[in-house]
Amino acid sequence: MKRTLINIIILCFAQLSFSQATIKTMFYNVLNYPAAPPTNREEILETIIDSYEPDIFMICELETEAGGEEILNDSLNDDNNNYSSAPFLSNFSNSDVELHQLLYYNNQKFTLLQSQRLINTIRDINWYTLELISDDQADNPIRIEVFVAHLKASRGAENETKRLNMVKAFTDNYANLDENDFVIFAGDFNLYSSEEPAYQELLDTNNKIIMVDPINTPGDWTSNSTFTDIHTQSTRISSDEFDDFGSGGGLDDRFDFILMSENMVNSPELSYKPNSYSAYGNNGNCYNQRIDNVDCTGPFDSTLRDALYNMSDHLPVVMELQVNQQLLSNPEFVENLKTIQLNGGTIIDDILSLQINNHPEPIDFKIYNTLGQEMASFSANGNSITDIPVSALSKGMYYLIPVSINSNTIKFLKKS
Repeated sequence: MKRTLINIIILCFAQLSFSQATIKTMFYNVLNYPAAPPTNREEILETIIDSYEPDIFMICELETEAGGEEILNDSLNDDNNNYSSAPFLSNFSNSDVELHQLLYYNNQKFTLLQSQRLINTIRDINWYTLELISDDQADNPIRIEVFVAHLKASRGAENETKRLNMVKAFTDNYANLDENDFVIFAGDFNLYSSEEPAYQELLDTNNKIIMVDPINTPGDWTSNSTFTDIHTQSTRISSDEFDDFGSGGGLDDRFDFILMSENMVNSPELSYKPNSYSAYGNNGNCYNQRIDNVDCTGPFDSTLRDALYNMSDHLPVVMELQVNQQLLSNPEFVENLKTIQLNGGTIIDDILSLQINNHPEPIDFKIYNTLGQEMASFSANGNSITDIPVSALSKGMYYLIPVSINSNTIKFLKKS
């Protein structure tokens, strides 16, 4: 009887561990990418990505669409094509600021349902909706509303007010969300203290959606050795060897964050994995030092810390989530992945020709322009070739996004 009971307990734990899957998230200020030196930063970023393998990768300080494609092709998809990019949306809030945010995602785990932006005073806040690809996707879809921001920098009451106003654009947008939505808000927030109005606004318990800081460490973060293990800037003492790109001074600021909605603390569907949040590369003993200092030893090895030093003046922040659905990215489901191709290439005139394989049912599509505006929607038959007239579209670049199935976003150019 005792042996039977033990076997039952083991079986229950085995089933529980099988049913839970992990989602790894990372936010990173990639520092004026691709202009800032050194010239091989796509390779340096590849080292950092390979060490963590995020499923959701959020960045800021991206300068150009070409730079975003370089990160996708050379840093993320160096070994396979498991990552896709959201559409690149030029900053619309202030034409003088050529720094942008972008999201990349593991297309074996997620489908991108929509990409848009919240117009702001300094820089846009980008808004992405991801849906988990799982065995229960049709009946019980798990969606994550992901927001990526780069708040106003520098000290002073005026800049604190600007940061607050930017955050209010995010909290005002709660009107477009359900109070039960799963929400991530990540970015370079440039906050010096938990007492700043912007931080208080984000965590206000009177808001429709309550955001929480996973590590819950209030205080004056800047130049305070108490918070050594969560500091994310600067990875460098001086920016001299980097043509004055970025900041120096050593690690003494907590500027980079991933916040989450309160329902992700203990939701049975999607929840934060305890103790998984960290300033990636920070061994907790590098206060006011450069991240590659030989004395800053610990779990994060010198190879990674060297890469972090050369890549950016910020460290990434990471955290993990747990889901209770079986992901279709497991090996037994790989053969069922859908494939969508453009016949005739990605440069078209008036006809968009789609070939759909391994999917017998019709698929809904949306077409977005580079500003994130929806330009068209249509349905195409599965396991067939479908020609879609797009003569009404103006000349330019567009993004074709399949709705609710496992396939990449497809970029195409209408040349006339």
